[in-house]
Amino acid sequence: MSKKEIDIEIDRLTNSIENSVTGEVFDTKVVRFGKADRKDIEPAEWFFDWESELDLKNREVYKLTTVNNPKIIHGLLCLEDKSDHIFIHLVESANFNKGTNKMYLGVAGNLFAFACKLSFEKGYEGYVAFDSKSALIEHYKKKLGATHFKGQRMYIETVNALKLLKKYFQD
Repeated sequence: MSKKEIDIEIDRLTNSIENSVTGEVFDTKVVRFGKADRKDIEPAEWFFDWESELDLKNREVYKLTTVNNPKIIHGLLCLEDKSDHIFIHLVESANFNKGTNKMYLGVAGNLFAFACKLSFEKGYEGYVAFDSKSALIEHYKKKLGATHFKGQRMYIETVNALKLLKKYFQD
């Protein structure tokens, strides 16, 4: 499988997801997206082939939904446990959360924060790595506090992972 760079815009760091018109905030949850969940997505509405990600043994796919409406998927995240950090392979917002007319803000930040949370839970001190599109390296530095390692590799370390965690996971 070819290497994919993360190219999702971090529109706003919210404490959940926020309706872009009304400002109403919705509590979210991130849970495993399994083979039984395939029926909940229309592959043509997603840029990445999420079904093929489910078939990869070393990766886990997660979905972001609201607590009150768990059938509507706002974003998807594919990651891998590297034994000392979490590596994000893919992250994508649903079509209705992309572009200038997006319905909800905070989806991407929520998914990155979840990856940091998982890293802490596994004892990796919040470390998360990913490969960024070149044009977004500065964006991720500014929005996530990510550090540019080399090439297109970036990482989020403990201090900035904690900031994301406190923003999205108050408990």
